[in-house]
Amino acid sequence: MLLKYFDCTRSGPRSAFDNDIVFQFEIMEYILDFAFDRLGSDEAPINHPILITECACNLVHSRSKMAELLFETYGVPSIAFGVDAAFSYKYNQQLGICDRNGLAICSGFTTSHVIPFINGEPVYEACCRTNVGGYHVTDYLKQLLSLKYPHHMQRLTWEKVEDLKMEHCYITLDYASEVRLFQKGAKEAAEKTRCWQLPWTPSPVEEPPSEEEIARKAALKERQGQRLREMAEAKRSSKINELENELKGLEFLIQQLRHVNGNDIPSFLAETGYVSKQEIESAIVKVTQSLRKAKGEQDEVEEKQEISNLEKYTLIDIPDNMLTPEQVKEKKRQLFLKTTSEGRQRAKQKRFEEELERERRNKEDEQRRLENPELYMEQLRVKYKDLTEKVEQRKRLKTNGSNGNENLSGGVGRGERLNAAQKERMRLLTTAAFDRGKGEDTFGIKDEDWQLYKKMSKDNDDEDEGPNEDEAELARVASKLREIDPTFFPKSDASSSGTEPPRFRPLTKEDFQILIGVERFRCPEILFHPNLIGIEQAGLDEMAGVSIQRLQSKSQSLEESNGLTNSILITGGSCLYPGMSERLEAGIRMIRPCGTPIRVLRASDAVLDAWLGAASFASTMHFQRQVFNKTDYYEKGEDWLRRYQLKYSF
Repeated sequence: MLLKYFDCTRSGPRSAFDNDIVFQFEIMEYILDFAFDRLGSDEAPINHPILITECACNLVHSRSKMAELLFETYGVPSIAFGVDAAFSYKYNQQLGICDRNGLAICSGFTTSHVIPFINGEPVYEACCRTNVGGYHVTDYLKQLLSLKYPHHMQRLTWEKVEDLKMEHCYITLDYASEVRLFQKGAKEAAEKTRCWQLPWTPSPVEEPPSEEEIARKAALKERQGQRLREMAEAKRSSKINELENELKGLEFLIQQLRHVNGNDIPSFLAETGYVSKQEIESAIVKVTQSLRKAKGEQDEVEEKQEISNLEKYTLIDIPDNMLTPEQVKEKKRQLFLKTTSEGRQRAKQKRFEEELERERRNKEDEQRRLENPELYMEQLRVKYKDLTEKVEQRKRLKTNGSNGNENLSGGVGRGERLNAAQKERMRLLTTAAFDRGKGEDTFGIKDEDWQLYKKMSKDNDDEDEGPNEDEAELARVASKLREIDPTFFPKSDASSSGTEPPRFRPLTKEDFQILIGVERFRCPEILFHPNLIGIEQAGLDEMAGVSIQRLQSKSQSLEESNGLTNSILITGGSCLYPGMSERLEAGIRMIRPCGTPIRVLRASDAVLDAWLGAASFASTMHFQRQVFNKTDYYEKGEDWLRRYQLKYSF
């Protein structure tokens, strides 16, 4: 049955009330069904008189619709309407807490009322109302905490914020001084701040391994390395044996080939799978090279191979006029092979020298790092900064060109957008067009024309795009900094603004804490200053003064008006905050004449006193004379219902 109270289209509960006035009677019918079912009166006619509480000065339309619902739907015999704050005041009067003349200040869920009592009866003409209550305090606290801790909004449910409000909020005697106290961050402010610790699981801390664990891992690593070395040695020995057996077989085949007659050689080679003797010798050379490489004799093989290659270049030093045409072709081939081989040797020697230079620099860097680590790190950072600026400057020059071209028009011309290679090509084209454009076109006759053509070729644009020494050095310095400085973050190409990426830290216990400081008294303050949340209405203390002034305008005596402040009863769930009595007394004292007796009293049970007072009133015979039945309702009409008021004194 409770599912009837939820609207699936809104995904939330619907309320039958709007500022304590019933306006959704379909939902009110569901609520009454549930209430009568829990009371055991599930039959169609409810043969029992009903006493219903309402707010002060309730609308006659709402009262009429409620009476019609109870008479027509549930068939109740009689009804009586009473004000909840009046029942609470009368109940506390019976307990001897308050006097017959006084004020009832009731702050509920969505509204707050001030009702004066004269001779035990409420004077509704002088009552006062404000549409601010506990709902607004909870909503304001929820908004403040959500803005303060946006990452924990899922934890800040309505029920939890309600609990925080009732547990930690209080009303201060002087709001401005309390705010200044928290602004200064004094010790008293820290003592008044409350902390709500959310569930948090600390991240596991890796304990450093013990010496025994380190020794065990080192021994295990050594055993694994030894096993791998043994496997590699066994594989190498097996490969050497295979190559030696293959080499012996090829050498034996060559020896047999020497004893074979010339006519039988093709048939003999066909049985062995080789085509010619040269193929067998080539196979022997390859197997020998593989065998020497497996045994670690690669350098000797290369030296012998280079010597053998030099022996092949026999025609290089012989003039062409002394050679036949076939020998001239062979000479050109040998020249090409020699040039290629020398180029490979130079490249190899250059790589070897670069490797030696790299090792030397690494040794020097390591020595400087060991001598003074802080100075070494600082030097690396300065070097990294300089190289970064140089590389970025080079990239800017590639994109925009040099700053030597002055554009008098103030805009960016084509020369400023071209890189250096493109600008040089444009200059050469312009020069060639100017020099060669007169008379006969003779471009290409001279050799230097082709050099100019190569310079003008667009393929040369990629020369500047190759690897740069500064970029290589920048990468080396960045890798060094990453090794020795864990807080170093290299600048990416995308972020050229110079801002370092955010450094993430592990979450701690403090990240899962919600501190409630100034919110403790700032939220309940809206009961006295509703303009803090945009409601331009009077607060509780001002409402009490307005109610007393209305009594005086109704020709009440001054003594009776002053006697009201001697018995001020605060009731309702929103009057349970600590400091409410003192704040009300101080506020009312400021608007009343000097010497007026002021006494603020707290209800015995601010939440249930209204129900207890109504139950006590319904159990008396006086209640039976205050009800009206269905016949009275339809005969007398809404005008009589508008003037209907319950008499609380008996």
